Amino acid sequence: MREMRKLLLILLLVILGASDAAAQLPKLETLIPGSDATTAGRIIQLILVITVLSVAPGLLVMVTCFTRFIVALSFLRAGLGLQTTPANLILISLALFMTFYVMAPTFDQAWQNGVQPLMENKIDEQEAYKRIVAPFRTFMKTNTRERDLKLFEDLAPKRAGGTQQQIQPITPAQPADEAEIELRVLIPAFMISELRRGFEIGFLIVLPFLVIDLIVATLTMSMGMMMLPPTVISLPFKILFFVLIDGWNLLVGSLIRSFA
Repeated sequence: MREMRKLLLILLLVILGASDAAAQLPKLETLIPGSDATTAGRIIQLILVITVLSVAPGLLVMVTCFTRFIVALSFLRAGLGLQTTPANLILISLALFMTFYVMAPTFDQAWQNGVQPLMENKIDEQEAYKRIVAPFRTFMKTNTRERDLKLFEDLAPKRAGGTQQQIQPITPAQPADEAEIELRVLIPAFMISELRRGFEIGFLIVLPFLVIDLIVATLTMSMGMMMLPPTVISLPFKILFFVLIDGWNLLVGSLIRSFA
């Protein structure tokens, strides 16, 4: 009985403490005062900020040079014949820091022209968005093929339900400024351009390793070693060849210089 009384007393104290704590919690009306248009706009802005933060990795891939780097590094691992070495974490980290190195001027311009004045309340959100997007727009336009850009310019009016008057196609006779190109046209064009260049670089990376595989396969077949996979013998030679030519230095330097 004494233990039951102690237990009931403890539960009573816990309930009273919880009720006092609940009474001290701020109400929703104090956090969101009123129901005017300003409050609704703040809620929408908060939702948009959370959405942008959730898709930040995807934005990093779409508007930077990360795609070209990771595709080329993946081709390197496939050409060497290594399945898990280097690990995905190492390749992604290397591509990420190479991206920060190449995109540093663009990030600095976006920070100095858009983010910093916004934090100091010198400009509003719309003006900050234009200033932040402008350096990335210039970078993407510089590294986008005209053919890819023309493809999405031709597809944009059709996807918009045939509203030809809202979108003005860019012709070679009348070069448009970066500000006139919509992001929904520029971003996918930039991505497929980066994929194409990444595959071109990957072909050049894989080609010497393919030659080594062919030589080793010819030698093993001529020696009658039918049951021995040629890749088992060619793997050490490919790794030795890549190390002797200082492959990491050449590959990373060439990838970074491709954006110069």
